[in-house]
Amino acid sequence: MGGWVDAVAGGPDARTVALALALLAAVSHAVFGSLQKGRHDPWLSRGAIDVCYAAMAAPVALLVVPWPVGGQWAILAGAAAIHVGYKLAQAKAYSRGAFTVVYPVVRGTGPLVTVLAAGVVFGERYSGVQWLGVAMLSGGILALSAVNVRGVGIGRPRLLAALGWALVTGVFVAAYTTYDAWGIRRTPDAFTFLAWFFLVDGLVFPWIAAARWLRMADPPALAALLARGVAGGLVAYVSFGSIMLATRIDKVGQAAVLRETSVVFAALIGWAVLGEGVGALRAALVVLIAAGAIVMEFGGG
Repeated sequence: MGGWVDAVAGGPDARTVALALALLAAVSHAVFGSLQKGRHDPWLSRGAIDVCYAAMAAPVALLVVPWPVGGQWAILAGAAAIHVGYKLAQAKAYSRGAFTVVYPVVRGTGPLVTVLAAGVVFGERYSGVQWLGVAMLSGGILALSAVNVRGVGIGRPRLLAALGWALVTGVFVAAYTTYDAWGIRRTPDAFTFLAWFFLVDGLVFPWIAAARWLRMADPPALAALLARGVAGGLVAYVSFGSIMLATRIDKVGQAAVLRETSVVFAALIGWAVLGEGVGALRAALVVLIAAGAIVMEFGGG
């Protein structure tokens, strides 16, 4: 199944295809973030999403794609471990702070660390202009979080805890992006990695969520959680699958930066669909973020 991916990776359209996949990941990730932070407890939302995408991945992993062999099992185990750490940190951040504050910090930290890691792991090199683009994008995203803090009525200790966990989550984003890009490149069939990743990754967090649900005095209905889980699982396939294929086809750092334009798409969705006010300062920061992504993508010549 993965032959066409490798054919694209070695062809003249690799950069264009990777760009399209990274932007698709950005749009879908904006939707995914809002699903996890919606009206349900973020721990429960994450557990529901994981159990649903594991169940949907099982028949594909078991019956369609080639099974992992040898060291590929260890690669999948390592990916699952990193993602569990990411989900724990993210749930802690979302439990303490508003989505509009936490999400930009996570997404602003991730690309900067990923580009640095990609230089070490994959030997990727970027021009000074491209580094300026990374700084524009990450700086704009972090500044957007700072602007959003003004409208959040929580105490300073809780806010600092939320921001601290958001930074930790951003580092985990960089870690899993780099590791998973390495893993999918080490697996002969890209879709073997993706299908088995979703199956293995979905086996841990649902137990954590179930224990939390059982301790609640008034837990939400399972039907509502499962509905959220199915929607989130389908979006996760698009979001994670797109960015992973992009990192196999072209540079990891560039794909990671473009994915973080999800902040831009989140703002556009909020304005166009939900009728949320943006304001001049937020609009300027959204333009800065988008400009940073463009500079990063095309600043290398």
